[in-house]
This record gives sequence, C-alpha cells and structure tokens, in this order.
Amino acid sequence: MHPDNRKQLAQKVSTAAESALHVRGFVTSIDILVGVGWLTPAAVESWRQGRTDYLERVVVSNLSRISEAMRLFRSWASAKGLKPSETVYALHRPGRPALRFSKSGDHGVERLYRTHWVSPAICETRREPPDAARPRAPPFAVKFNKTRGRFERHEPPAAGQPPAAMSDARRQFEAGVGP
Repeated sequence: MHPDNRKQLAQKVSTAAESALHVRGFVTSIDILVGVGWLTPAAVESWRQGRTDYLERVVVSNLSRISEAMRLFRSWASAKGLKPSETVYALHRPGRPALRFSKSGDHGVERLYRTHWVSPAICETRREPPDAARPRAPPFAVKFNKTRGRFERHEPPAAGQPPAAMSDARRQFEAGVGP
C-alpha cells in the first residue's frame, strides 16, 4: 500500500474508532469497517440474521486493505490503552451457531474480528464487587394463604425476635417458661 494511502486509511480508522469509543465506550472491528465506508449497516444486519455466510463477503474492499485497516485499528487501540475483550457473535435462532467473519474461517482471524476494545473506565465500572460486598436480597418465604386464595411473601423475623405467627405456648416453650 502506498504511504499516502496508508496515512489516509489510518486517519479514517482513527476517526471511526474515536467516534465509536465516545458513543459506547468500546470499539469493534465492525465499527471500523462501517466507519471507513466499506460496510453498510444493512449488510451487517443481513449477516447477523444469517442471510450472509461470512462478513467479509459484503465488505467492499479487498482482503489486503481490510487486513491493513484491522492492523491499524489494533495498534490505535493499544496506543489508547484499551483492553481487548473477546466476544461471541451468534445467530438469534435455535442452536445459535456462531457467525463467521472471514472466508477462511481461520480461528486466529475470527478471534481478531471478535475482539472488542474496551475503555479502561468501562472495565472499572462494570467490575463485579466481591461476594462479601455484593448486596443480597433479604431472605423470605412464600406461603399460600388459604383465606385469601393466593401466595404471599413472608419475611423472617429479625434476629432475636419471635415470629409473629408463633403461638403463646410455643413462645413460652422456647423461652424456657412452661406450665
């Protein structure tokens, strides 16, 4: 590729990537291909619905230019400090077979296409809290109320308090006071 063409392509890739990063906080290969004008959103939707056997079929550029654009994209993402995150693309139908990006179907090439580049800020905000810090729903029981003919939620008593439905005899027994 001529150095002037490489510069122009690098500028297009950078512009497309910056735009996607600003809007969503991550960038995909599809964002780049659409952003440089080699792929239409309609073609992407057709591929996602399984009407196109592999994505490269509908990209309006040759494989060497696509490869160069993806190489420029990965180096841009690395320079920005974005984190790679491999994602699964699958059809929205029973069995959910994986969507194919490349004509060859090569695992390495497919992995490069599937990789999203995520902003470190997004990575931090979406990190799961440790189990001890994770909020938990209070325990409860569901019981059938025969009088009302429906299921109802019953909260357990607070620690050290007897259940509201406990009979006086039971309360006396648990307290150690008996007849």
